[in-house]
Amino acid sequence: MAKKKGKATSFDAMVKFFMQNYNIPTKKDIDRLIKRLDNLEKYIKTAVTAGRYRRVARSQMVKDRSSNGETAMSASDTVLEILGRFKDGAGFAEIQAETGFGEKKLRNIIFRLNKIGKITRKNRGIYIVS
Repeated sequence: MAKKKGKATSFDAMVKFFMQNYNIPTKKDIDRLIKRLDNLEKYIKTAVTAGRYRRVARSQMVKDRSSNGETAMSASDTVLEILGRFKDGAGFAEIQAETGFGEKKLRNIIFRLNKIGKITRKNRGIYIVS
């Protein structure tokens, strides 16, 4: 008895069937996700640089010098204010003595302020407001 020949199934059709059946993402799906992630990263970057997400801890409440009330000041703003008092720049030890911040925290703040261009490094360990 002769075998009955059915419709030949292409390899591409089989792959497509398995990908749909087992919810395997395609290259198009991955590219779409990457594009969405890029858009989210751009949005977050612009939001952070615009100052929308400025966190201030209660321990960083600093007396406002213009009035006798208390205003929230971020740690970066505190360092900028202190650096603004020194015309020739201030050293790391001076900034740390004025702010009372720990070494690691202060190094991170100085790095961040330097990166965004609010302060510049005059000499090794000496920083001035840009």
